[in-house]
Amino acid sequence: MKTPSFADRVGLKPESQGWVKQGLIFLAAGFLILFLFFPLLSIFTNALEKGLKVYWRSLLDPDALSAIKLTVFTALISVVMNIFFGLAAAWSIGKFDFFGKNILVTLIDLPFAVSPVVSGLIYVLLFGLQGILGPWLDSYNLHVVFAVPGIVLATLFVTFPFVARELIALMEAQGSEEEEAAIVLGANGLQTFFSVTLPNIKWGLLYGVILCNARAMGEFGAVSVVSGHIRGWTNTLPLHVEILYNEYNQVAAFAVASVLALLALVTLAVKTIVERKSAQSLEQAGKI
Repeated sequence: MKTPSFADRVGLKPESQGWVKQGLIFLAAGFLILFLFFPLLSIFTNALEKGLKVYWRSLLDPDALSAIKLTVFTALISVVMNIFFGLAAAWSIGKFDFFGKNILVTLIDLPFAVSPVVSGLIYVLLFGLQGILGPWLDSYNLHVVFAVPGIVLATLFVTFPFVARELIALMEAQGSEEEEAAIVLGANGLQTFFSVTLPNIKWGLLYGVILCNARAMGEFGAVSVVSGHIRGWTNTLPLHVEILYNEYNQVAAFAVASVLALLALVTLAVKTIVERKSAQSLEQAGKI
């Protein structure tokens, strides 16, 4: 028996299905062109308005290079920390039952519910000079707020759900039968993880890393609160774009913004490849 299509289930007549399909495609394409293609085109058009020489001069400016280096450094630290945290959290939540499990899941989702600006203010209240730990840190000449550590902490806060959330559902769906079989056959914990668990979640892990990296490089709100906007020291790429734009240096602002746009496009391309590889892997596993 042939399974009815979605159009048949909602009662669309055969002669109307083609028009509805074309209309939905046209609507989706128009939305993407209006809200995605034109803004991206505008960024690169304004960035190259005065030629490649001015464009490269804007990117090679010492403050711009410092912002690029800080952004890459912050994203790298955030991704590495999130890999360890995400694996540990997903392993414990997806494979075991324990008291407080639901509370841990709720805390992982907290950055999705809290405004990034609020999370930045939390670090100011904790580590600022007038904060709870500020005087103690100052006595040891340690600086968190308006310094690189504060930027890293704020970025970690807003990014740590991405890897964990991607892996929790995956590990829960896979269950623990394969790990239990490996242990019965004599494998220890590390052998089980690297030989059984990690190969099963590698595409989900990579997907979470891509999302985490994209958010870390583009984060503005939390980083803006704790950075102090110190040029050449605590400005990431989004903050540097804001400063240049506020100074009416639009060509330089769009030049730096184009770097973020290129990173976003590369992220989308890698994300698409990972999704395709993951789908192929699941399809092959299903055939086996």
